[in-house]
Amino acid sequence: MTTDTLLVGPLLRRIAGTRATIWVETAHASEVEVRAGEAGGHATTFSAFGHHYALVVVEGLATGSATPYEVYVNGEHVWPPADSPYPRSIIRTRGDAEGETTAKLVFGTCRETTQHATTRRLPPDALDAYARRLMQHEGDPGAWPDMLVLLGDQVYADKTSPTVRQQLKARRLPHHGLQDDVQTFDEYTKLYLESWRDPEIRWLFSTVPSVMMFDDHEIIDDWNSSAAWRTDMKNEPWWAERIVNGLASYWVYQHMGNLAPEQLELDALYPKVAAAGDATEVLREFAARVDQEADVGHLPDSWKSRQYQWSFAIDLGRTRLVVLDNRCSRVLDPDHRAMLPAAEWSWFLSQAHGTTFDHLVVGSSLPWLMPPAIHHLEAWNERISASRRPRVAAFGEKLRRAVDLEHWAAFQTSFEAMADLFRVVGRSSTGPASISVLSGDVHHSYVARAEFGRDIPTPVHQLTCSPIHNQVPSFMRPLMRIGWSRWAAVVARGMAALTGVRGPSLRWSKRGDGPYFGNAVATLTHRGLEARVTIEGTTPGGELDTVADVVLTKQ
Repeated sequence: MTTDTLLVGPLLRRIAGTRATIWVETAHASEVEVRAGEAGGHATTFSAFGHHYALVVVEGLATGSATPYEVYVNGEHVWPPADSPYPRSIIRTRGDAEGETTAKLVFGTCRETTQHATTRRLPPDALDAYARRLMQHEGDPGAWPDMLVLLGDQVYADKTSPTVRQQLKARRLPHHGLQDDVQTFDEYTKLYLESWRDPEIRWLFSTVPSVMMFDDHEIIDDWNSSAAWRTDMKNEPWWAERIVNGLASYWVYQHMGNLAPEQLELDALYPKVAAAGDATEVLREFAARVDQEADVGHLPDSWKSRQYQWSFAIDLGRTRLVVLDNRCSRVLDPDHRAMLPAAEWSWFLSQAHGTTFDHLVVGSSLPWLMPPAIHHLEAWNERISASRRPRVAAFGEKLRRAVDLEHWAAFQTSFEAMADLFRVVGRSSTGPASISVLSGDVHHSYVARAEFGRDIPTPVHQLTCSPIHNQVPSFMRPLMRIGWSRWAAVVARGMAALTGVRGPSLRWSKRGDGPYFGNAVATLTHRGLEARVTIEGTTPGGELDTVADVVLTKQ
Protein backbone atom coordinates (compact mmCIF):
# COMPACT_ATOMS: atom_id res chain seq x y z
CA MET A 1 0.00 0.00 0.00
CA THR A 2 1.29 3.50 -0.86
CA THR A 3 0.45 6.98 0.30
CA ASP A 4 -1.94 7.13 -2.69
CA THR A 5 -4.30 5.29 -0.36
CA LEU A 6 -4.25 8.46 1.73
CA LEU A 7 -5.63 10.96 -0.75
CA VAL A 8 -5.66 14.05 1.48
CA GLY A 9 -4.21 14.57 4.92
CA PRO A 10 -3.49 13.84 7.61
CA LEU A 11 -4.68 17.18 9.00
CA LEU A 12 -4.10 17.78 12.69
CA ARG A 13 -7.20 19.78 13.60
CA ARG A 14 -7.99 20.23 17.30
CA ILE A 15 -5.96 19.51 20.43
CA ALA A 16 -7.96 19.56 23.67
CA GLY A 17 -6.15 18.54 26.82
CA THR A 18 -4.76 15.06 26.23
CA ARG A 19 -6.83 14.38 23.10
CA ALA A 20 -6.47 15.42 19.48
CA THR A 21 -8.40 14.98 16.23
CA ILE A 22 -6.81 14.02 12.92
CA TRP A 23 -8.75 14.24 9.62
CA VAL A 24 -8.06 12.13 6.53
CA GLU A 25 -9.52 11.32 3.14
CA THR A 26 -8.81 7.80 1.88
CA ALA A 27 -9.19 6.20 -1.54
CA HIS A 28 -11.50 3.44 -0.29
CA ALA A 29 -13.66 2.52 2.68
CA SER A 30 -11.11 1.80 5.40
CA GLU A 31 -10.16 1.46 9.04
CA VAL A 32 -7.87 4.35 9.97
CA GLU A 33 -5.55 4.20 12.95
CA VAL A 34 -3.26 6.86 14.43
CA ARG A 35 -0.38 5.82 16.70
CA ALA A 36 1.36 8.46 18.80
CA GLY A 37 3.69 6.75 21.25
CA GLU A 38 1.52 5.20 23.96
CA ALA A 39 -1.47 7.21 22.73
CA GLY A 40 -3.66 6.44 19.74
CA GLY A 41 -7.07 6.19 18.17
CA HIS A 42 -8.94 4.65 15.27
CA ALA A 43 -12.05 5.27 13.20
CA THR A 44 -14.01 3.71 10.36
CA THR A 45 -14.38 5.95 7.34
CA PHE A 46 -17.78 7.22 6.28
CA SER A 47 -18.61 7.82 2.64
CA ALA A 48 -20.12 10.91 1.04
CA PHE A 49 -20.82 11.30 -2.67
CA GLY A 50 -18.51 8.36 -3.39
CA HIS A 51 -15.58 9.66 -1.29
CA HIS A 52 -14.27 8.37 2.05
CA TYR A 53 -13.35 10.31 5.21
CA ALA A 54 -12.48 9.79 8.85
CA LEU A 55 -11.90 11.99 11.87
CA VAL A 56 -9.74 10.06 14.33
CA VAL A 57 -9.75 11.01 18.01
CA VAL A 58 -6.32 10.34 19.52
CA GLU A 59 -6.58 9.53 23.24
CA GLY A 60 -3.98 9.36 26.02
CA LEU A 61 -1.51 12.06 25.06
CA ALA A 62 0.70 13.41 27.81
CA THR A 63 0.24 16.99 29.00
CA GLY A 64 2.92 19.37 27.75
CA SER A 65 4.38 16.81 25.33
CA ALA A 66 5.54 16.68 21.71
CA THR A 67 4.76 13.24 20.27
CA PRO A 68 5.44 12.06 16.70
CA TYR A 69 2.58 10.11 15.15
CA GLU A 70 1.95 7.70 12.31
CA VAL A 71 -1.15 6.88 10.28
CA TYR A 72 -2.22 3.37 9.25
CA VAL A 73 -5.00 2.48 6.80
CA ASN A 74 -6.30 -1.08 7.07
CA GLY A 75 -3.18 -1.93 9.06
CA GLU A 76 -0.73 -0.60 6.46
CA HIS A 77 1.59 2.30 7.25
CA VAL A 78 0.75 5.33 5.03
CA TRP A 79 2.13 8.35 6.92
CA PRO A 80 4.75 9.68 7.02
CA PRO A 81 6.06 8.38 3.68
CA ALA A 82 9.26 6.38 3.99
CA ASP A 83 11.07 8.75 1.61
CA SER A 84 9.71 12.00 3.09
CA PRO A 85 12.25 14.86 3.14
CA TYR A 86 10.23 16.68 5.81
CA PRO A 87 10.38 16.49 9.61
CA ARG A 88 8.07 14.05 11.34
CA SER A 89 4.49 15.10 12.07
CA ILE A 90 4.08 15.84 15.77
CA ILE A 91 1.17 16.43 18.17
CA ARG A 92 2.10 19.11 20.71
CA THR A 93 -0.12 19.36 23.78
CA ARG A 94 -0.24 22.39 26.03
CA GLY A 95 0.74 22.39 29.69
CA ASP A 96 -1.53 22.98 32.66
CA ALA A 97 -4.26 25.43 31.62
CA GLU A 98 -3.89 27.51 34.78
CA GLY A 99 -0.20 28.02 34.17
CA GLU A 100 -0.38 28.60 30.41
CA THR A 101 -0.21 32.35 29.81
CA THR A 102 1.12 32.27 26.24
CA ALA A 103 -0.64 31.73 22.94
CA LYS A 104 0.52 32.09 19.34
CA LEU A 105 -2.00 32.24 16.49
CA VAL A 106 -0.94 32.35 12.84
CA PHE A 107 -3.69 33.65 10.58
CA GLY A 108 -4.51 34.74 7.05
CA THR A 109 -6.99 34.33 4.19
CA CYS A 110 -7.30 33.98 0.45
CA ARG A 111 -5.02 31.25 -0.84
CA GLU A 112 -5.12 30.26 -4.49
CA THR A 113 -3.16 27.13 -5.36
CA THR A 114 0.46 27.42 -6.41
CA GLN A 115 -0.61 26.58 -9.97
CA HIS A 116 -1.90 30.13 -10.26
CA ALA A 117 1.63 31.44 -9.69
CA THR A 118 2.65 30.50 -13.23
CA THR A 119 -0.53 31.58 -15.02
CA ARG A 120 -1.13 34.81 -13.09
CA ARG A 121 2.47 35.59 -12.02
CA LEU A 122 1.55 35.67 -8.35
CA PRO A 123 4.23 36.39 -5.75
CA PRO A 124 5.40 33.40 -3.66
CA ASP A 125 2.86 31.63 -1.43
CA ALA A 126 3.20 32.95 2.14
CA LEU A 127 1.97 29.75 3.78
CA ASP A 128 4.50 27.71 1.81
CA ALA A 129 7.21 30.11 2.98
CA TYR A 130 6.00 29.83 6.57
CA ALA A 131 6.07 26.03 6.40
CA ARG A 132 9.65 26.03 5.08
CA ARG A 133 10.80 28.32 7.86
CA LEU A 134 9.08 26.21 10.50
CA MET A 135 10.92 23.14 9.25
CA GLN A 136 14.20 24.89 10.01
CA HIS A 137 13.14 25.37 13.64
CA GLU A 138 11.93 21.82 14.24
CA GLY A 139 13.67 21.58 17.62
CA ASP A 140 12.71 25.04 18.90
CA PRO A 141 9.42 24.86 20.87
CA GLY A 142 9.14 28.66 20.93
CA ALA A 143 8.93 28.81 17.14
CA TRP A 144 5.78 26.71 16.90
CA PRO A 145 2.34 28.28 16.81
CA ASP A 146 -0.54 26.93 18.86
CA MET A 147 -2.91 27.12 15.92
CA LEU A 148 -3.44 28.13 12.31
CA VAL A 149 -6.57 30.26 11.97
CA LEU A 150 -7.65 30.29 8.32
CA LEU A 151 -10.47 32.77 7.84
CA GLY A 152 -11.80 32.26 4.37
CA ASP A 153 -11.21 31.42 0.71
CA GLN A 154 -9.19 28.29 1.50
CA VAL A 155 -10.29 27.18 -1.99
CA TYR A 156 -11.75 29.09 -4.94
CA ALA A 157 -14.78 27.38 -6.44
CA ASP A 158 -15.28 30.24 -8.91
CA LYS A 159 -11.66 30.93 -9.89
CA THR A 160 -10.27 27.52 -10.70
CA SER A 161 -6.75 26.61 -11.79
CA PRO A 162 -5.84 25.52 -15.34
CA THR A 163 -5.73 21.88 -14.23
CA VAL A 164 -9.19 21.98 -12.66
CA ARG A 165 -10.62 23.90 -15.63
CA GLN A 166 -9.30 21.22 -17.96
CA GLN A 167 -10.96 18.53 -15.82
CA LEU A 168 -14.25 20.43 -15.90
CA LYS A 169 -14.05 20.94 -19.66
CA ALA A 170 -13.60 17.21 -20.19
CA ARG A 171 -16.78 16.32 -18.32
CA ARG A 172 -19.15 19.14 -19.42
CA LEU A 173 -21.08 20.14 -22.48
CA PRO A 174 -19.90 23.37 -24.17
CA HIS A 175 -23.10 25.24 -23.24
CA HIS A 176 -22.86 24.46 -19.52
CA GLY A 177 -23.65 27.58 -17.48
CA LEU A 178 -20.61 27.18 -15.18
CA GLN A 179 -17.91 26.20 -17.62
CA ASP A 180 -14.98 27.10 -15.32
CA ASP A 181 -16.69 26.85 -11.89
CA VAL A 182 -17.06 23.73 -9.79
CA GLN A 183 -20.59 22.55 -9.07
CA THR A 184 -20.75 18.91 -7.96
CA PHE A 185 -19.35 17.53 -4.71
CA ASP A 186 -16.82 15.50 -6.70
CA GLU A 187 -15.62 18.68 -8.42
CA TYR A 188 -15.22 20.36 -5.04
CA THR A 189 -12.99 17.50 -3.92
CA LYS A 190 -10.61 18.34 -6.79
CA LEU A 191 -10.01 21.77 -5.25
CA TYR A 192 -8.92 20.33 -1.92
CA LEU A 193 -6.90 17.57 -3.57
CA GLU A 194 -4.99 20.19 -5.56
CA SER A 195 -4.53 22.66 -2.70
CA TRP A 196 -3.90 20.43 0.30
CA ARG A 197 -1.51 18.01 -1.39
CA ASP A 198 0.97 20.83 -1.97
CA PRO A 199 3.95 19.16 -0.20
CA GLU A 200 4.81 21.99 2.21
CA ILE A 201 1.16 22.67 3.00
CA ARG A 202 0.45 18.98 3.54
CA TRP A 203 3.28 18.74 6.04
CA LEU A 204 2.28 21.98 7.78
CA PHE A 205 -1.36 20.89 8.18
CA SER A 206 -0.20 17.51 9.51
CA THR A 207 1.74 19.01 12.40
CA VAL A 208 0.13 22.36 13.35
CA PRO A 209 -3.50 22.39 14.62
CA SER A 210 -5.89 24.36 12.44
CA VAL A 211 -9.37 25.85 12.47
CA MET A 212 -11.13 27.24 9.42
CA MET A 213 -14.05 29.45 8.44
CA PHE A 214 -15.47 29.97 4.95
CA ASP A 215 -15.87 33.18 3.02
CA ASP A 216 -17.59 33.71 -0.31
CA HIS A 217 -15.22 31.98 -2.73
CA GLU A 218 -15.75 28.57 -1.14
CA ILE A 219 -19.19 28.96 -2.72
CA ILE A 220 -19.22 31.88 -5.19
CA ASP A 221 -18.21 35.56 -5.26
CA ASP A 222 -20.61 37.86 -3.34
CA TRP A 223 -22.32 34.89 -1.65
CA ASN A 224 -25.25 36.16 0.44
CA SER A 225 -24.41 39.81 -0.11
CA SER A 226 -28.09 40.80 -0.17
CA ALA A 227 -31.67 39.54 -0.45
CA ALA A 228 -31.73 40.67 -4.08
CA TRP A 229 -28.60 38.62 -4.78
CA ARG A 230 -30.27 35.52 -3.32
CA THR A 231 -33.34 36.07 -5.45
CA ASP A 232 -31.21 36.28 -8.57
CA MET A 233 -29.27 33.14 -7.66
CA LYS A 234 -32.39 31.09 -7.03
CA ASN A 235 -33.49 31.86 -10.57
CA GLU A 236 -30.32 30.26 -11.94
CA PRO A 237 -30.89 26.59 -12.90
CA TRP A 238 -27.52 25.51 -11.49
CA TRP A 239 -27.70 27.28 -8.11
CA ALA A 240 -29.56 24.68 -6.05
CA GLU A 241 -26.96 22.02 -6.80
CA ARG A 242 -24.05 24.46 -6.37
CA ILE A 243 -24.99 25.65 -2.89
CA VAL A 244 -25.83 22.18 -1.58
CA ASN A 245 -22.52 20.71 -2.72
CA GLY A 246 -20.56 23.77 -1.60
CA LEU A 247 -21.94 23.63 1.95
CA ALA A 248 -21.70 19.84 2.17
CA SER A 249 -18.06 19.83 1.05
CA TYR A 250 -17.21 22.70 3.40
CA TRP A 251 -18.65 20.76 6.35
CA VAL A 252 -16.66 17.64 5.44
CA TYR A 253 -13.31 19.23 4.57
CA GLN A 254 -13.24 22.22 6.90
CA HIS A 255 -15.93 22.51 9.55
CA MET A 256 -15.95 18.94 10.85
CA GLY A 257 -12.39 19.43 12.05
CA ASN A 258 -13.31 22.61 13.93
CA LEU A 259 -15.14 20.46 16.48
CA ALA A 260 -13.24 19.53 19.64
CA PRO A 261 -13.31 15.83 20.64
CA GLU A 262 -15.92 16.47 23.34
CA GLN A 263 -18.14 18.33 20.87
CA LEU A 264 -18.38 15.59 18.24
CA GLU A 265 -21.24 13.60 19.76
CA LEU A 266 -23.06 16.80 20.75
CA ASP A 267 -22.97 18.23 17.23
CA ALA A 268 -26.28 18.31 15.38
CA LEU A 269 -24.80 16.60 12.30
CA TYR A 270 -21.62 14.63 13.07
CA PRO A 271 -23.27 11.62 14.80
CA LYS A 272 -25.69 11.23 11.90
CA VAL A 273 -22.88 11.36 9.35
CA ALA A 274 -20.64 8.95 11.27
CA ALA A 275 -23.47 6.45 11.74
CA ALA A 276 -24.86 6.64 8.22
CA GLY A 277 -22.16 4.70 6.43
CA ASP A 278 -23.10 6.51 3.24
CA ALA A 279 -23.84 10.05 4.41
CA THR A 280 -24.63 11.50 0.98
CA GLU A 281 -28.33 12.11 1.57
CA VAL A 282 -27.76 13.23 5.18
CA LEU A 283 -25.36 15.92 3.97
CA ARG A 284 -27.49 16.86 0.98
CA GLU A 285 -30.59 17.43 3.13
CA PHE A 286 -28.57 19.26 5.78
CA ALA A 287 -26.99 21.67 3.29
CA ALA A 288 -30.29 22.47 1.58
CA ARG A 289 -31.95 23.17 4.93
CA VAL A 290 -29.12 25.38 6.18
CA ASP A 291 -29.14 27.47 3.01
CA GLN A 292 -32.90 28.00 3.24
CA GLU A 293 -32.46 29.63 6.64
CA ALA A 294 -30.99 32.70 4.96
CA ASP A 295 -34.41 33.35 3.43
CA VAL A 296 -36.14 33.48 6.82
CA GLY A 297 -33.28 34.70 8.99
CA HIS A 298 -35.12 37.90 9.89
CA LEU A 299 -37.98 36.07 11.57
CA PRO A 300 -38.16 36.03 15.38
CA ASP A 301 -36.28 33.16 16.98
CA SER A 302 -39.46 32.17 18.79
CA TRP A 303 -41.00 31.43 15.40
CA LYS A 304 -38.24 29.15 14.20
CA SER A 305 -35.24 27.30 15.58
CA ARG A 306 -31.89 27.41 13.81
CA GLN A 307 -30.67 24.19 12.26
CA TYR A 308 -26.93 24.74 12.61
CA GLN A 309 -24.27 27.14 13.87
CA TRP A 310 -21.00 27.48 12.01
CA SER A 311 -19.46 29.94 14.53
CA PHE A 312 -17.31 28.40 17.26
CA ALA A 313 -15.14 29.31 20.25
CA ILE A 314 -11.84 27.97 21.61
CA ASP A 315 -9.79 28.69 24.72
CA LEU A 316 -6.00 28.53 24.41
CA GLY A 317 -4.62 29.05 27.88
CA ARG A 318 -5.72 32.56 28.85
CA THR A 319 -6.75 33.50 25.27
CA ARG A 320 -10.33 33.12 24.03
CA LEU A 321 -10.83 32.85 20.28
CA VAL A 322 -14.36 33.28 18.89
CA VAL A 323 -14.67 32.66 15.13
CA LEU A 324 -17.81 34.08 13.51
CA ASP A 325 -19.69 32.97 10.42
CA ASN A 326 -19.91 36.12 8.28
CA ARG A 327 -21.60 34.47 5.31
CA CYS A 328 -24.08 31.63 5.65
CA SER A 329 -26.18 32.91 8.55
CA ARG A 330 -26.52 36.56 7.51
CA VAL A 331 -29.92 38.19 7.94
CA LEU A 332 -30.62 39.71 4.53
CA ASP A 333 -34.09 41.19 4.85
CA PRO A 334 -33.49 44.84 3.82
CA ASP A 335 -35.17 46.13 6.99
CA HIS A 336 -33.32 43.79 9.37
CA ARG A 337 -29.85 43.29 7.87
CA ALA A 338 -27.40 41.69 10.30
CA MET A 339 -24.18 39.70 10.18
CA LEU A 340 -25.63 37.13 12.59
CA PRO A 341 -29.19 36.23 13.58
CA ALA A 342 -30.31 37.15 17.09
CA ALA A 343 -29.76 33.74 18.67
CA GLU A 344 -26.21 33.44 17.34
CA TRP A 345 -25.41 37.00 18.36
CA SER A 346 -26.56 36.18 21.89
CA TRP A 347 -24.22 33.18 21.86
CA PHE A 348 -21.37 35.47 20.73
CA LEU A 349 -22.08 37.88 23.60
CA SER A 350 -21.96 35.01 26.08
CA GLN A 351 -18.53 33.99 24.76
CA ALA A 352 -17.13 37.54 24.81
CA HIS A 353 -18.08 38.21 28.43
CA GLY A 354 -16.15 36.49 31.16
CA THR A 355 -13.26 36.62 33.60
CA THR A 356 -11.57 33.39 32.54
CA PHE A 357 -9.34 34.92 29.85
CA ASP A 358 -6.75 37.68 29.48
CA HIS A 359 -7.21 38.30 25.74
CA LEU A 360 -10.29 38.25 23.52
CA VAL A 361 -9.76 37.41 19.84
CA VAL A 362 -12.61 37.56 17.32
CA GLY A 363 -12.11 35.77 14.02
CA SER A 364 -14.11 37.42 11.23
CA SER A 365 -13.46 36.67 7.57
CA LEU A 366 -14.50 40.26 6.75
CA PRO A 367 -12.79 43.21 8.47
CA TRP A 368 -14.81 45.03 11.10
CA LEU A 369 -12.76 48.23 10.62
CA MET A 370 -12.14 49.13 6.97
CA PRO A 371 -10.30 52.20 5.66
CA PRO A 372 -12.60 55.03 6.90
CA ALA A 373 -13.56 56.36 3.45
CA ILE A 374 -14.54 52.86 2.31
CA HIS A 375 -16.51 52.38 5.53
CA HIS A 376 -18.62 55.47 4.83
CA LEU A 377 -19.07 54.41 1.19
CA GLU A 378 -20.42 51.03 2.29
CA ALA A 379 -22.77 52.60 4.86
CA TRP A 380 -24.07 54.95 2.16
CA ASN A 381 -24.53 52.06 -0.24
CA GLU A 382 -26.49 50.03 2.29
CA ARG A 383 -28.89 52.95 2.71
CA ILE A 384 -29.50 53.62 -1.00
CA SER A 385 -29.82 49.91 -1.77
CA ALA A 386 -32.80 49.83 0.59
CA SER A 387 -34.40 52.87 -1.06
CA ARG A 388 -38.14 52.74 -1.85
CA ARG A 389 -37.31 54.22 -5.26
CA PRO A 390 -36.65 51.22 -7.55
CA ARG A 391 -34.06 52.91 -9.73
CA VAL A 392 -32.04 54.12 -6.77
CA ALA A 393 -32.17 50.71 -5.11
CA ALA A 394 -31.17 48.99 -8.35
CA PHE A 395 -28.19 51.33 -8.74
CA GLY A 396 -27.12 50.67 -5.16
CA GLU A 397 -27.39 46.91 -5.61
CA LYS A 398 -25.42 47.00 -8.86
CA LEU A 399 -22.66 49.04 -7.21
CA ARG A 400 -22.61 46.74 -4.16
CA ARG A 401 -21.89 43.70 -6.32
CA ALA A 402 -19.47 45.48 -8.65
CA VAL A 403 -17.05 46.59 -5.91
CA ASP A 404 -17.91 44.19 -3.04
CA LEU A 405 -19.53 46.66 -0.64
CA GLU A 406 -20.59 44.00 1.84
CA HIS A 407 -18.36 44.19 4.91
CA TRP A 408 -19.43 45.04 8.47
CA ALA A 409 -19.84 48.66 7.37
CA ALA A 410 -22.61 47.50 5.01
CA PHE A 411 -24.37 45.96 8.01
CA GLN A 412 -24.51 49.11 10.13
CA THR A 413 -26.61 47.58 12.90
CA SER A 414 -24.08 44.81 13.40
CA PHE A 415 -21.11 47.18 13.12
CA GLU A 416 -22.45 49.31 15.97
CA ALA A 417 -23.43 46.25 18.00
CA MET A 418 -19.82 45.06 17.81
CA ALA A 419 -18.61 48.48 18.95
CA ASP A 420 -21.07 48.41 21.87
CA LEU A 421 -19.89 44.96 22.88
CA PHE A 422 -16.24 46.06 22.91
CA ARG A 423 -17.16 49.10 24.99
CA VAL A 424 -18.84 46.95 27.63
CA VAL A 425 -16.09 44.33 27.69
CA GLY A 426 -13.29 46.90 27.55
CA ARG A 427 -14.77 49.05 30.30
CA SER A 428 -15.24 46.16 32.75
CA SER A 429 -12.94 46.03 35.74
CA THR A 430 -12.30 42.39 34.86
CA GLY A 431 -11.96 43.06 31.13
CA PRO A 432 -9.19 41.55 28.98
CA ALA A 433 -5.79 43.12 28.38
CA SER A 434 -6.46 43.23 24.63
CA ILE A 435 -9.23 42.74 22.10
CA SER A 436 -8.28 41.83 18.53
CA VAL A 437 -10.38 41.22 15.42
CA LEU A 438 -8.61 38.94 12.94
CA SER A 439 -9.76 39.29 9.33
CA GLY A 440 -8.79 39.02 5.67
CA ASP A 441 -10.73 39.11 2.37
CA VAL A 442 -9.60 42.53 1.13
CA HIS A 443 -6.26 41.47 -0.40
CA HIS A 444 -4.15 43.86 1.62
CA SER A 445 -2.87 43.86 5.19
CA TYR A 446 -3.01 46.51 7.91
CA VAL A 447 -3.38 47.13 11.64
CA ALA A 448 -5.95 49.66 12.88
CA ARG A 449 -6.59 50.92 16.42
CA ALA A 450 -10.17 51.68 17.52
CA GLU A 451 -10.35 54.97 19.42
CA PHE A 452 -13.01 54.54 22.11
CA GLY A 453 -11.70 57.15 24.53
CA ARG A 454 -9.99 57.05 27.88
CA ASP A 455 -12.89 55.40 29.67
CA ILE A 456 -12.23 52.17 27.73
CA PRO A 457 -8.88 50.92 29.08
CA THR A 458 -8.70 47.78 26.92
CA PRO A 459 -7.00 48.41 23.54
CA VAL A 460 -9.08 47.22 20.56
CA HIS A 461 -7.42 46.50 17.21
CA GLN A 462 -8.40 45.34 13.74
CA LEU A 463 -5.74 42.96 12.38
CA THR A 464 -6.20 42.28 8.68
CA CYS A 465 -3.94 39.86 6.80
CA SER A 466 -4.74 39.03 3.18
CA PRO A 467 -3.88 37.42 0.84
CA ILE A 468 -1.84 34.31 1.59
CA HIS A 469 -1.51 33.66 -2.14
CA ASN A 470 -3.38 36.02 -4.44
CA GLN A 471 -3.12 39.68 -5.39
CA VAL A 472 -5.15 42.84 -5.71
CA PRO A 473 -5.29 44.47 -9.17
CA SER A 474 -2.72 47.26 -9.49
CA PHE A 475 -5.35 49.91 -10.25
CA MET A 476 -7.08 49.18 -6.93
CA ARG A 477 -4.06 49.85 -4.74
CA PRO A 478 -4.13 53.67 -4.93
CA LEU A 479 -7.85 53.62 -4.12
CA MET A 480 -7.24 51.52 -1.02
CA ARG A 481 -4.48 53.86 0.12
CA ILE A 482 -6.76 56.85 -0.46
CA GLY A 483 -9.34 55.11 1.72
CA TRP A 484 -7.17 55.96 4.73
CA SER A 485 -6.78 59.63 3.88
CA ARG A 486 -8.56 62.20 6.03
CA TRP A 487 -10.01 64.21 3.14
CA ALA A 488 -11.43 61.11 1.42
CA ALA A 489 -13.09 60.09 4.70
CA VAL A 490 -14.62 63.56 5.09
CA VAL A 491 -16.07 63.46 1.56
CA ALA A 492 -17.44 59.94 1.92
CA ARG A 493 -18.87 60.67 5.35
CA GLY A 494 -20.62 63.75 4.00
CA MET A 495 -22.10 61.75 1.13
CA ALA A 496 -23.42 59.14 3.59
CA ALA A 497 -24.87 61.86 5.83
CA LEU A 498 -26.88 63.26 2.91
CA THR A 499 -28.81 59.97 2.78
CA GLY A 500 -29.49 60.01 6.51
CA VAL A 501 -26.68 57.69 7.63
CA ARG A 502 -25.38 58.57 11.07
CA GLY A 503 -21.63 58.64 11.48
CA PRO A 504 -20.00 55.73 13.33
CA SER A 505 -19.91 55.94 17.10
CA LEU A 506 -16.12 55.61 17.14
CA ARG A 507 -13.07 56.57 15.13
CA TRP A 508 -10.09 54.46 14.18
CA SER A 509 -6.66 54.99 12.68
CA LYS A 510 -4.02 52.89 10.99
CA ARG A 511 -1.01 51.79 13.03
CA GLY A 512 2.42 51.61 11.46
CA ASP A 513 3.18 51.71 7.75
CA GLY A 514 1.04 50.24 5.04
CA PRO A 515 -1.28 49.03 3.88
CA TYR A 516 0.79 46.13 2.54
CA PHE A 517 -0.32 44.55 -0.75
CA GLY A 518 1.84 41.42 -1.05
CA ASN A 519 1.24 37.83 0.04
CA ALA A 520 1.48 37.55 3.80
CA VAL A 521 0.84 35.64 7.00
CA ALA A 522 0.38 37.23 10.42
CA THR A 523 1.23 36.02 13.91
CA LEU A 524 -0.67 37.19 16.99
CA THR A 525 1.35 36.47 20.13
CA HIS A 526 0.08 36.68 23.71
CA ARG A 527 2.56 36.47 26.54
CA GLY A 528 1.01 37.11 29.91
CA LEU A 529 -0.85 40.41 29.58
CA GLU A 530 1.19 41.49 26.54
CA ALA A 531 -0.06 41.20 22.95
CA ARG A 532 1.79 41.73 19.69
CA VAL A 533 1.06 41.18 16.00
CA THR A 534 3.68 40.60 13.32
CA ILE A 535 2.76 40.59 9.62
CA GLU A 536 5.29 38.99 7.30
CA GLY A 537 5.27 39.22 3.52
CA THR A 538 7.04 37.06 0.97
CA THR A 539 10.17 38.17 -0.83
CA PRO A 540 10.80 37.34 -4.52
CA GLY A 541 12.99 34.49 -3.28
CA GLY A 542 10.13 32.92 -1.33
CA GLU A 543 11.24 33.92 2.16
CA LEU A 544 9.33 35.89 4.80
CA ASP A 545 10.17 39.47 5.71
CA THR A 546 8.50 41.55 8.45
CA VAL A 547 6.30 44.35 7.09
CA ALA A 548 4.51 45.28 10.34
CA ASP A 549 5.27 44.64 14.00
CA VAL A 550 2.83 46.31 16.39
CA VAL A 551 2.43 46.07 20.16
CA LEU A 552 -1.29 45.82 20.93
CA THR A 553 -1.29 46.39 24.68
CA LYS A 554 -0.49 49.44 26.76
CA GLN A 555 3.19 50.31 27.10
